[in-house]
Amino acid sequence: MSLAVKALSSATLYLCASAALATTVQFQTVMGDFEVNLYDQDTPETVANFLEYVDSGAYENTFMHRSVPSFVVQGGGFSFDLDNDSVSAIATNEPVVNEPVFANVRGTIAMAKPSFQPDGATNQWFINLTDNTSLDTNTGGFTVFGEVTGNGMAIVEAIADLPTADFSPSIFWNSIAFEDVPLRDYSQEDMNDGILATEENIVLIQNIMVLDAATDTAAGLNPPPTTATADSGNDGDSSGGGGSFGLRLLALLALGSLGRKLIRRG
Repeated sequence: MSLAVKALSSATLYLCASAALATTVQFQTVMGDFEVNLYDQDTPETVANFLEYVDSGAYENTFMHRSVPSFVVQGGGFSFDLDNDSVSAIATNEPVVNEPVFANVRGTIAMAKPSFQPDGATNQWFINLTDNTSLDTNTGGFTVFGEVTGNGMAIVEAIADLPTADFSPSIFWNSIAFEDVPLRDYSQEDMNDGILATEENIVLIQNIMVLDAATDTAAGLNPPPTTATADSGNDGDSSGGGGSFGLRLLALLALGSLGRKLIRRG
């Protein structure tokens, strides 16, 4: 093997290793960019799973498909065809093992998953808009694997403040049904009138990219530990704490399941 080829191979391996160790990523959205610091040392399997999707470009031209006030905004499951204004579920890798180390508090990012499947998370994630520590004790706990940093939550809150529309059942977007889709310059009345939501209306995530590949970028962070305890009933129950929270949790789980069912049908 020539020295040039060896050098190229070494450079390629270095870049791949850097990407795999990345702990700071930037979410590039039409509402503004924000950074997320990943907890790669404490939730290594979840971070590695997330970065697989990042490195493959799977999150390019995806969108926030769910927004529930004072609860979460959710994305990572569906791509948007900019040329045809159509939606499709992105392909999923094998589910990742659950790592419920930290609490679901405001500003953290965690993995969504189907009901009664503690180790069922694949590609969908959500950002906590408030302290949702009840999620620590449901379905084995929802793995928190990073946090929004800087002024990023101002952008996330701006997304959460958008009006939502119910596309369930939907005559649009390849008949994929959604609830509570955050949309810009679009209303439920527009949907009822048969007006198609386009690129101009969705909260498009143009890309998620690695900013810092250092392994210790989370060293200065102090995320609170999970509130789950050995006797907290963290046994996979997805009923939530009752009332509206239980309904919101079930909805969160349902969309995690929806994406997987669509792929199997496709």
